[in-house]
Amino acid sequence: MTLAFDREGPAGRPVVMLHGIGGGRAIWRGTLAALAAAGFDAIAVDLPGYGDSASLTPGGVDAMAAAVVALMDHLALPQAAVVGHSMGGMVAQALAASAPQRLHSLVLACTSPAFGKPDGDWQARFVAERLAPLDAGLGMPELAARLVPPMVGPKADPDGVALARSVMGAVPEATYRRVLAAIVAFDGRAALPAIAVPTLCLAGELDRTAPPEVMRRMADRIAGARYASIAGAGHIANVEQPAAFHAELIRFLQETTP
Repeated sequence: MTLAFDREGPAGRPVVMLHGIGGGRAIWRGTLAALAAAGFDAIAVDLPGYGDSASLTPGGVDAMAAAVVALMDHLALPQAAVVGHSMGGMVAQALAASAPQRLHSLVLACTSPAFGKPDGDWQARFVAERLAPLDAGLGMPELAARLVPPMVGPKADPDGVALARSVMGAVPEATYRRVLAAIVAFDGRAALPAIAVPTLCLAGELDRTAPPEVMRRMADRIAGARYASIAGAGHIANVEQPAAFHAELIRFLQETTP
């Protein structure tokens, strides 16, 4: 399948951006502009079932990674830097495991290599918190209104928070339920030492979904990986603290992109 995408900037240094479970390509609006201004070919993707992209069956993390490869084929991109936020970071890890030759660098933002034990208490709470409002008959806009505020830091950009709520509220409920099941089943821990491209693990200082200590341990398992933290940011660092997020991202890409 060919995924929907937005593209901005000059050809030559492609950067493919993958969103989280409550996202869509619109969540990268500011990053798209910042990368383009820095001379990168920025490509923000709607993963399967999001925005204007058709759903996949089965729709697990590996299937989403395969759809990203198909998009790169469609765009004639032999390689790209891949930036994955939250769930998108899991898709990026799956891409690094299944098609490592397609990456020349990797940015894993506010993500993790696994949700721990499938029957663990934390995982059970995570799923329950996200499904209970939907099971009670509330829609995705109401879910977004409940979930987004606790995920961001106290000094988050109000426009960024509003964007996050709007984008999450537009996610189809069927997609959200399907992908939630996919990400809690994901476990990429064993594949981390095999990642052989320059990698940045970028955390939000106040992120409780993908805590900094989890991301630091993930960076320690990837040879040569860098770790950085965005001060004051929660789980949606790219829209909460866009200037700091873009500075770290662009610095890394400028140093690692041929």
